[in-house]
Amino acid sequence: MAFDPSPPAPQSGQVFFDRRELSRILHLYGRMVAAGEWRDYAIGATDEVCVFSVYRRASENPLYRIEKRPALARRQGAWAVIGEGGMILKRGHELDQVLRIFDKGRFKVVD
Repeated sequence: MAFDPSPPAPQSGQVFFDRRELSRILHLYGRMVAAGEWRDYAIGATDEVCVFSVYRRASENPLYRIEKRPALARRQGAWAVIGEGGMILKRGHELDQVLRIFDKGRFKVVD
């Protein structure tokens, strides 16, 4: 039996980010780490949603969650940025549109 070095495929029905989406999110994450805003992240997936959580410190609750919910694609949009308190900060049909909330000058984290 030969060893397959590729990562295991998601289980059938499980929602996950595709390569382009994950690349875009990680590019934003790298930019925010360089700016000193974010320090850690986690990725989770279920049958209904895939979540990229961002942390200021690993021991805290996530500052933001970037969620992909394909079931809402025709209604409100599959993408959402959710704040620390669970408030939906931005929702839309396109990932780039939703991630614009983090553009410099549009949004600032206040301690």
